[in-house]
Amino acid sequence: MGRRKVEIKRIENKSSRQVTFCKRRNGLIEKARQLSVLCGSSVAVLIVSSTGKVYSSSSGDSMAKILKHYEVQHADKLKTLDLTEKTQNYLSLNELLETVQRKLEAANVDNISVESLISLEEQFKTALSLTRARKTELMMQLVKTLQEKEKLLREENKVLASQLAKIGKENEFLEAEDERAMLLEYSSGNNQPETLRLLK
Repeated sequence: MGRRKVEIKRIENKSSRQVTFCKRRNGLIEKARQLSVLCGSSVAVLIVSSTGKVYSSSSGDSMAKILKHYEVQHADKLKTLDLTEKTQNYLSLNELLETVQRKLEAANVDNISVESLISLEEQFKTALSLTRARKTELMMQLVKTLQEKEKLLREENKVLASQLAKIGKENEFLEAEDERAMLLEYSSGNNQPETLRLLK
């Protein structure tokens, strides 16, 4: 009798779920190791159980090296995700300013709690750090664009310099040809027959 296909849904029985987790976790780690050996690649596996326990395995390079490589390749995405996550939790700078303005303009300014002011201060700090991070990100993009333009200009300058050098050589060659032609003309003019000299 062949193996029956398992329906992919959450296993309700706790002990069965734990057994399946252990078996499949080990199977997944073994498959990752095989992939690494067969293809000569670096593979990292991170598993977090339902109880919050972390299991990790790496083949090829070390886990730290693989994660560093991932971080380098996805730095922009991770930075954007981090900024988006932080932004979602806080009001925008304009909303914060409006909130403070409303509270200060209210008749009962003396009744504002210390906790409320501390919360607003924290939100201001976060908004400021987010603004600085965005400004830095935009400046880095600008620097990168300028560096790319500089590289293109340098390449264009190299091409122009080689073309100018080629034109310079052609000019030298033409000048030498002109000089040679003039010398030939001059020398042919000096070797007139004796009879012509007498006539002069």
